[in-house]
Amino acid sequence: MRRRELVLGVIGAVAAHSAAPAQQPARPVVGYLSSGAPAGREKELEALRHGLAETGYVEGNNLALEFCWAGDDYDRLKPLAAELVRRRVAVIVAPQLASALAAKSATAAIPIVFLVGDDPVRHGLAQSLARPGGNATGVSMLAVGLVAKRLQLMGELVAEHDLMAVLVNRANANVATELAEVHAASRAVGQRVAVFDASTPAGIEAAFAAIAAAGAKALVVGPDPFFNSRRREIVALAARRMLPAIYEWREFVEAGGLASYGTDLADALHRLGRYTGRILKGEKPADLPVVQPTKFELVINLKTARALGLTVPQSILARADEVIE
Repeated sequence: MRRRELVLGVIGAVAAHSAAPAQQPARPVVGYLSSGAPAGREKELEALRHGLAETGYVEGNNLALEFCWAGDDYDRLKPLAAELVRRRVAVIVAPQLASALAAKSATAAIPIVFLVGDDPVRHGLAQSLARPGGNATGVSMLAVGLVAKRLQLMGELVAEHDLMAVLVNRANANVATELAEVHAASRAVGQRVAVFDASTPAGIEAAFAAIAAAGAKALVVGPDPFFNSRRREIVALAARRMLPAIYEWREFVEAGGLASYGTDLADALHRLGRYTGRILKGEKPADLPVVQPTKFELVINLKTARALGLTVPQSILARADEVIE
């Protein structure tokens, strides 16, 4: 299969290859392997480039970036990873668990810098957080472990409800851990929950119809790269259904969502850029500890709250890191 059939999207300057395939280009090529699509990723990519620049690497100057996008089709990740290995890129940046696992299965030699929402040790990406010990390191966002906090916050925001919906993507490698967290958290707070699945664009609209039919009055959207890539559609469906929802990333709230609780995605990409630069300078992934976030932000959109007829409790406003008017 020819390369153009494998690589769905390429962004950035790529060094010309007129020599034999085994020859390393004069300036390193960093491959970015994403399960999503480039639309809406501008802030993340700017943060990645900023992190690289802080270590002395500037795209188009002494570095080439090649971005491979699977377009939310996880089956595309393995052939895309194999193509990056064939091209002998210097480092593979994998900003999701699915892309990190695809890269890890494709190479034990090329360094991988990952961003995952679950424990990378559990998924075989690292031997330990302190000393990964292999060819991969990066950032663990603890996104799955924050499900309980989102359930609690949603219960405070929408006090009068009987059933809370939770939207997950069963195609995500995190889903088993996520569902265990959901059920444990719901038991702890005495909250009745119903889980709904969406792993395709058509599935998202079908899930919202099922949520409405079930009578759920509040929604927790699970941490998932596919949902992030479809955040405007998800926020619009929640608004159409008059369904209060809480999300993982602040980008959902900036798009009109009610609330988010999680870590800073742009900051995580900035860290990936810095780690990539350090590896290009000669450091080994095995010796670079997996970074975990130390700050979690709560963002509230008061305009959306008013549209939903909600009064946000003062106790939540006092805790919010940002309130969008």
